[in-house]
Amino acid sequence: MTLTDLLAALVRIDSTNPALVPGGAGETVIARFVTTWLTAHGIPAELDEAAPGRHSVIARVPGTGGGRSLMLNAHLDTVGTGGLPGLLGPVVRDGRMYGRGTYDMKGGLAACLLALLEARDAGLRGDVLLTAVADEEHASLGIQSVLLRVTADAAIVTEPTELNVSVAHKGFTWHEITTFGRAAHGSRPDLGIDAIAHMGRVLGGLEALGRDLAARPAHPLLGHGSLHASLITGGQDLSSYPGRCTLRVERRTLPGETPEGVTREIDALLGELAADATFRAEHRLTLAREPFGVGQDEPIVQSLRTAAAGVLGGPPALIGQSFWMDSAFLAAAGIPTAVFGPRGAGAHAAEEWVDLASVERCREVLSATIRDFCA
Repeated sequence: MTLTDLLAALVRIDSTNPALVPGGAGETVIARFVTTWLTAHGIPAELDEAAPGRHSVIARVPGTGGGRSLMLNAHLDTVGTGGLPGLLGPVVRDGRMYGRGTYDMKGGLAACLLALLEARDAGLRGDVLLTAVADEEHASLGIQSVLLRVTADAAIVTEPTELNVSVAHKGFTWHEITTFGRAAHGSRPDLGIDAIAHMGRVLGGLEALGRDLAARPAHPLLGHGSLHASLITGGQDLSSYPGRCTLRVERRTLPGETPEGVTREIDALLGELAADATFRAEHRLTLAREPFGVGQDEPIVQSLRTAAAGVLGGPPALIGQSFWMDSAFLAAAGIPTAVFGPRGAGAHAAEEWVDLASVERCREVLSATIRDFCA
């Protein structure tokens, strides 16, 4: 099976994350396809069920002993199609394959699968593993589950990087802030306290905090941290003072920033506003995902860059990426990790595509890195 045929087969399998789209197909069918494909090619593979119907794949090419182990990682799930026809029917045009998941990230998965075939026949001392995981697009149930069962001396996540080597990405925290007023008839300002107006003060404070973040020293690859107001609800009808208003905020974080530190900053803002005796608010952290960073001198980064230089004709750039990936969980598990994947565009968009030649280059770089790192 050629790379193009393999990628097309993966894209045809609907693996929409059901946590994002109610009734989404989930990962079970694609996980079974990957497991069957690997087993048919002589590579032991098994399913890992993180939650009912949420399957990942763990595969291993065992080494002869004494070498370093390397984990290749990709996610199985995709975002939804938005009801657009044809996104699950891959189309090849001008060297690109179009379709949901081609870029994010079944192209990287196809490169991993073919690299495992080469590792099978390479006589390596170290093990080569694949973790093809569920739920990366939502709560990362898959990677958290498989890391309870496997580890490695290093890992490569094959999210798209345009054939650059990514050594950092931002994290994020989600926050819920509620302001409390006093509900009353709209004609009785003497009785009512406007919770929405109080939230306006919060929004002003968050805007000032955003300006402060932009004025702090920038990360050399990631720039500045940021925050934005995402969702707001409040009030009950036009003729009443609103007794409650709830705001949901996202804060994008840099390596070195912690959920605890971000929470303290928002709490301090609310504390200043509480100097007004009529102001009352509650704040809670609802989700945190750590930022990611790996040293450029880590052996896996050096091995990957050397291999890429040999395949691509020159050393790839070291980059950081703004979006979050499962690499943060791998790093938190003590596994030095780099990110390397193909070129393309349209992640989560109506038109998504991957450059097929870059998927082939990705496979070649993965294979060269495996031969070096696991020899």
